[in-house]
Amino acid sequence: MTTPFPVTLPECALPADFKKQHGLLAKPHKHLVHRAVLAQHMGEFKSFSTSPFQLNRKGIAHSSRTWQNSEKHVYLFLGYCHHYQQVSQPTLQVFLSSPLIAQFVSFHIAAGHSQLYIRNFLSCAKCVLRWWQSKPGGNHPSFVAGLEWLQTLGLQVADQLPRPSKDPKGLADIGKWMCAADLVHTIHGAEQQSQAQMQQQGVTVETSRDMHDAALAAMIFSHLPPVRLSCIRSLVGPAYLGPCLHPDCKEPSCEGNRLSIMSESPLLMRISLPHHKNARKWGKAVIEFDVPSNLAQLLHTYLGAPRKALLEHHLLIGDACPYVFMDMHGRGFVAAAVLTLYWQKWLVSRGGVPMNPSMCRQVFVDERQSDSATAGPSNQGAAMVMGHSVKQWDKWYDMQYHPRLAQNAVDGMQSWRAAMLQSHTLAAPDLTLSTALHCGHVLVSDSEESRYQSCCSDSDIDIELD
Repeated sequence: MTTPFPVTLPECALPADFKKQHGLLAKPHKHLVHRAVLAQHMGEFKSFSTSPFQLNRKGIAHSSRTWQNSEKHVYLFLGYCHHYQQVSQPTLQVFLSSPLIAQFVSFHIAAGHSQLYIRNFLSCAKCVLRWWQSKPGGNHPSFVAGLEWLQTLGLQVADQLPRPSKDPKGLADIGKWMCAADLVHTIHGAEQQSQAQMQQQGVTVETSRDMHDAALAAMIFSHLPPVRLSCIRSLVGPAYLGPCLHPDCKEPSCEGNRLSIMSESPLLMRISLPHHKNARKWGKAVIEFDVPSNLAQLLHTYLGAPRKALLEHHLLIGDACPYVFMDMHGRGFVAAAVLTLYWQKWLVSRGGVPMNPSMCRQVFVDERQSDSATAGPSNQGAAMVMGHSVKQWDKWYDMQYHPRLAQNAVDGMQSWRAAMLQSHTLAAPDLTLSTALHCGHVLVSDSEESRYQSCCSDSDIDIELD
């Protein structure tokens, strides 16, 4: 790696076209991705990062999602070097240039990007550097020093660019928050309207899409603790009989994240989620539960003629799309960003605000942890359905955790203070002075000092140890 390493970040004046797409996956530069050297580097780096057993790699294999994020950061950095730093043939060799990395970090800071985004890039840069270490000549001391330099840079970025504290009031002021009651009311209204329109107008593309949207919204919030969006996007329907579609699944008998019909009369539907974010930490424990009756009835209706009408409208006859929910082109929500935009547009059309669907988790936890929380599920059970633990609520989802606890503590101090005053009144000490001689601090002359040595307490004697 190039030495000496920069001891500070360079100043960066944002170029006039800094909002222009500069990554290698953007159209002006996409041809560079297929150059032989870069393609070879990316193939080797992917194998190094994703192979189940790679004993010269630190840590476990990257999941498909982690690799996609790493690939994105690589191509953005290479595109920046090509577009702004005149690197004509960008390859993974540029990650060995600490000045270029420092320039890239300064570029992100000047553009106002979050510290989490920058730290994720630096984490990716460390992975690339460890890949270079695995190659011949990778034992050079500069590689070890480079990893330490990247680690220091990441810590100082986190220190100097703290994550902004968000609270419901601030988010509501900028139109990015709805309280739990308003959100439940909005979704319930969409459910009732879609069912009424289906009865009045029959199965059309428009009524089918409305029912699809109501069912999707009801899955995201209202009937269930907010399930991870990745689980909702990957949920396959009862008619799908193929293999698991999760890219990292290695279980031959796995059926994937699935919505199943257990019985038609009475109607009983079940959701099984073997693939969720904490599946590895939980020893592959499956999140599984029976669907509430109202939601089950809505899903059952949608999965019949309305879903078939949507598939036929998009020329995907039958069950060509295995997923329960689909975008406006009849395809599953493979990309998280597509579902986010879809949800925001739908919520605004219902009179809501363009709130990110992942914020529903914060909305739910905010209500459950508030002093005015209504009767509902246990926190532990709700957290399990959400795919995490109650401890994570305080850190990631409860945005009023600190101010609420502080206010509760101050309010509680008033009763504590009253109790202290009450106990003092009941047992007031006798402060009457006595004329009796007490062993305490007595003023004596040098000649009388020895007569009062026995009156000194242990605490008055200084002991000097050799």
